[in-house]
Amino acid sequence: MAETRPRRAFARLGALAAGLLLAAAPGAAQDRTPAPALPTATYADFADLAESASVVALVEVRDQAEVEPERAPGLAPGYARLYIEARTEALLAGRSMLGESLVYLADVPLDAKGKAPKLKKQRFLVFADPVPGRAGSLQLVDPSAQLTATPENQQLARTVIAALAAPDVPPAVTGIRDVMSVPGNLAGESETQLFLDTANGQPVSLTVVRRPGMEPTWGVSWSEIVDQAARPPAPQTVAWYRLACFLPSSLPADAYLQQDPASRRRAEADYRFIVEQLGACTRSRA
Repeated sequence: MAETRPRRAFARLGALAAGLLLAAAPGAAQDRTPAPALPTATYADFADLAESASVVALVEVRDQAEVEPERAPGLAPGYARLYIEARTEALLAGRSMLGESLVYLADVPLDAKGKAPKLKKQRFLVFADPVPGRAGSLQLVDPSAQLTATPENQQLARTVIAALAAPDVPPAVTGIRDVMSVPGNLAGESETQLFLDTANGQPVSLTVVRRPGMEPTWGVSWSEIVDQAARPPAPQTVAWYRLACFLPSSLPADAYLQQDPASRRRAEADYRFIVEQLGACTRSRA
């Protein structure tokens, strides 16, 4: 009997397994309870994925085969792992060219009947790294790093990718190094400065200024100059993402340059003000 197409796909999967299978701890037998549909991805989701991936591509699925549960370590309950063959439509980010045909593994939520959805002819944005030595093979940066290529998702992906590639892109924030808060000459007047650690060592500081009878103001400086005229970052930008998504929830105890209780209380209040002004870093993906 002629070999069926899914069987041919599994034969190819066996040959590619060493390069494509996602690293994950083996789990128990898989729970087939359907998972809820994933919500629309947010700015932070796209930024997380784009920064992790060396390739971002727009693809159309040509064929799929479900990986047997025993060959899918780490598969979350309510998900199926698919071996996907796709056609490259566009390369959105990446220095190396992609061929017309791609293969990769992706984890997708089961449908209401507990079955893997049929993805053929559907278009996705995939965030991945090439598999060394295997032309046309990709490994997603996480098992579900393929997002439906709606017009809105495509536009947001291009916006985020362009912003991250800009020469003046704000550096990744890794923590808070120093904090100081000084009172002014008038009652209720003060200035708090927070100096941040960054991945590339670039200086970044936050300033909060309070004046009697006025709302407090704050801003961020992405340079060595600490400027009272600095402004907050616009929402849904890389600058906003760096702060809203990576600043700690509270000031670290070893960051205070002053030990008097009044200075520490002012600094803590001003930091809470900054966090509230930034708003939540909403992510729809685990």
